[in-house]
Amino acid sequence: ARGDKAKWVLTWPLIFLLCVTIPNCSKPRWEKFFMLTFALATLWIAVFSYLMVWLVTIIGYTLGIPDVIMGITFLAAGTSVPDCMASLIVTRQGLGDMAVSNTIGSNVFDILVGLGVPWGLQTMVINYGSTVKINSRGLVYSVVLLLGSVALTVLGIHLNKWRLDRKLGIYVLVLYAIFLCFSIMIEFNVFTFVNLP
Repeated sequence: ARGDKAKWVLTWPLIFLLCVTIPNCSKPRWEKFFMLTFALATLWIAVFSYLMVWLVTIIGYTLGIPDVIMGITFLAAGTSVPDCMASLIVTRQGLGDMAVSNTIGSNVFDILVGLGVPWGLQTMVINYGSTVKINSRGLVYSVVLLLGSVALTVLGIHLNKWRLDRKLGIYVLVLYAIFLCFSIMIEFNVFTFVNLP
């Protein structure tokens, strides 16, 4: 199909780069290099993550969109696609509880480890005793909104008799839209003054 050809043309340089730099340990010849495969794959994930954050930051700066808004929209969507696919796969296998646990667990992991490790490295290893300054005072409100949306999601699942169906899907999408709207309005000082103009 035409779409498959376009996808191949766009992804072949990336696939070639990964094939050349990461040993395929599923082949008997490279089995003993599984740790090297893991390390190189992790390195590439770090490189791609850095590039993604850099591009989102540049695009946001160019368009005059605050970092927090770029983070909760484009960056969050880009990093959540693998989680979404994993949840979709396990849901289709009849493991809805695993899908819900995955989504909530990944958010907890992202907040505690995703923030804790870089902040810990910065303040204990790179620049001992330093502090990390958070530029957005509206982030506190976003965290409250996040916790509220998680609580409302669990409440919605409970009220839906612990079934994942179309009605619940629409409910959580509406919750996400409300979360985005409130986060954007907070960041643009609609309710209270949290950021410099």
